[in-house]
Amino acid sequence: MKNFLMALMLIMISGITVKSQNAGSYFPDKDLVATGIYYYPEQWKENQWERDIKKIADMGFEFVHLAEFAWYKLEPEEGKFDFAWLDKVVELCVKNNLKVVMCTPSATTPTWMRVNYPETFIMENHYIRAENGTRGLGSITNAKYRTFVERIVEEMARHYGKNKNVMGWQLDNEPPAISDYSPSSQEAFRQWLKNRYKTVETLNAVWGTAFWSQWFNSFDQVIIPNPNLVGWWGNNPHALLDFKRYLADAQAEFLDLQAAVLRKSILKEQYITTNYTAICTGADPRRTKKMDLATYTAYPNGGADNIGDLGFRLGNSKVVLFAAEYYKSVGGVSGVMEIQPGPVNWGSYNPLLMPGTVRMWLYHSFAAGGKIACSYRFRQVMYSAEQYHAGVMQTDGVTPSVGGEDYIQFIKEIKGLRKQYKPNAKMPEKLTARSTAILWNLENFWSIDRQKQTFQWDTWNYPIKFLEIAKSFGAPTDVIAETADFSKYKFLIVPAYELADSALVKKWSDYTAHGGHLIITCRTATKDRIGHFWQGEWATPISELIGAHVKATDMLSDYAKGEILMKSSHYNWNNWADLLEANKATEVLATYDNQFYKGKAAVVQRKIGKGSVTYIGVDTDDSKLEKDILREIYTKAGAATEDYPEGIYVYWRDGFYMAVNYSSTSIQLMCLQMPKHLLEKKH
Repeated sequence: MKNFLMALMLIMISGITVKSQNAGSYFPDKDLVATGIYYYPEQWKENQWERDIKKIADMGFEFVHLAEFAWYKLEPEEGKFDFAWLDKVVELCVKNNLKVVMCTPSATTPTWMRVNYPETFIMENHYIRAENGTRGLGSITNAKYRTFVERIVEEMARHYGKNKNVMGWQLDNEPPAISDYSPSSQEAFRQWLKNRYKTVETLNAVWGTAFWSQWFNSFDQVIIPNPNLVGWWGNNPHALLDFKRYLADAQAEFLDLQAAVLRKSILKEQYITTNYTAICTGADPRRTKKMDLATYTAYPNGGADNIGDLGFRLGNSKVVLFAAEYYKSVGGVSGVMEIQPGPVNWGSYNPLLMPGTVRMWLYHSFAAGGKIACSYRFRQVMYSAEQYHAGVMQTDGVTPSVGGEDYIQFIKEIKGLRKQYKPNAKMPEKLTARSTAILWNLENFWSIDRQKQTFQWDTWNYPIKFLEIAKSFGAPTDVIAETADFSKYKFLIVPAYELADSALVKKWSDYTAHGGHLIITCRTATKDRIGHFWQGEWATPISELIGAHVKATDMLSDYAKGEILMKSSHYNWNNWADLLEANKATEVLATYDNQFYKGKAAVVQRKIGKGSVTYIGVDTDDSKLEKDILREIYTKAGAATEDYPEGIYVYWRDGFYMAVNYSSTSIQLMCLQMPKHLLEKKH
């Protein structure tokens, strides 16, 4: 426990990232992308292993993902380890010229741990212990559990760390930063608060405990805020924000613990990563210090309608779109470590995918810069919770599924592209002129999603809609953190960045003064970093920056229609509206055209130095207003834009143009010269 608490403190006070080498160096540029597949030999008879591994190689895969959920077989009894069975599989991989991504098995604990050490499991918000039988329920703050994890990771590192056929390591599985109300977590949370606030008086001030008699006389009186026991109104938003921060810090430290153990024994050529979920609202990849890169899992299709009549067979266009950019902010490179190869078992309904859909998803990840293209999983398991989850093989174990055929085609095409690869290809100037960044972090998500104020606010997808707009312009777009170099980008979009401080506002101002074009939206800088309102006017830190004052905020019912007028064009809104009062030197771009405040400014713009700042004070459902405003900003800045239809994403990577199509109709992009197979219907 002591070591864990010290590590959490270091996370809070240190910005140093310790990595073995530049993450991009693990993946030779000429290879473009490494293709792999999940295989679980422990789920199959040993006499089938050789056939399966050979089939993986014959299909063109380049690496095999192993041991992710195999703790029970690696350590069948406490302290007794068995690697003989896994050695056989690794040797089969070597025989078939396949590399290995080895996984630490901490996500699924063996039964002997639950029987002998029930305290190693989390406690949910009814204070009932979880049990083994699924993933991610180990209490990562529990000293005994951590001892077991360190030991199995150390044994694996010693056994496979010098194996040159192991190309990398995956830690855990889809780290959830799950809520844990157990005694060990309670104590760790209290210590986290002590490290952060030093005195209980400061904690009381930050949490506002004078409200409703929540006051603490000492840190020992603090417990984790529990929505189940106090109800919605009783949940202190500042306490809940800190709980989210603590969980994310604890998860990051747990991953770094495993990475540190590995690094003592593995080759420097072996990378360390983990596979966050594409939509990840708990674990924060940017908090890790010792991983080389962050990869992601993507399940675009689970019964959602998506775009057009065939959208339910083509998947959610937003999933890979956002994840591919977001996870590059750790280590500079990323890739999809786990993507569905067909129907899943957990969707609201689980339709067959259109032939070519899996190939499209793979190309989407690759086009966005992905260095890894791996799929869960090779064989569809015959039993248990995920028996309906498709694999790249059908249930006979020898016939490729439709998704498997997509993979075979993708792999063949990648090998063809490798022959055409030219090093040091330079991005066309028309694209660099559109270079865009979207500033985003999880803390703003946590803060706003707790107090959305309107059920119509879509916290997760709000930043993504600006990514979609930028991609419709054909703009290369990154999702960045505050620590990034803003000057690398011509345009910086700051969507609903609720928590801010003077240092960040100054960085925005400096960016603009030096020629950047800053776009800020509603709900930005309305609170300080601890989640308090400013003792002043609404969003007071940015009033001078945007050249306007936010006088009030309005929200409408889902059936009401707010109207906006911009250059004789009319737009509708009903989600969120900031009523703006512009300064004399500030240009009003759009005004509200109905309601009792008709004529009030909705969008304003001003010049600062060589750049400009635009404040969009309204959120619309169809995004037409936001898109028209951004297009005008790009055009005025000398950046010509494309007008790609919804669900069409075009990328430039390594000298290649690539496009994917999530819409339900065939699209021809005559302005691009690219391989014909990348422009085929629905691909």
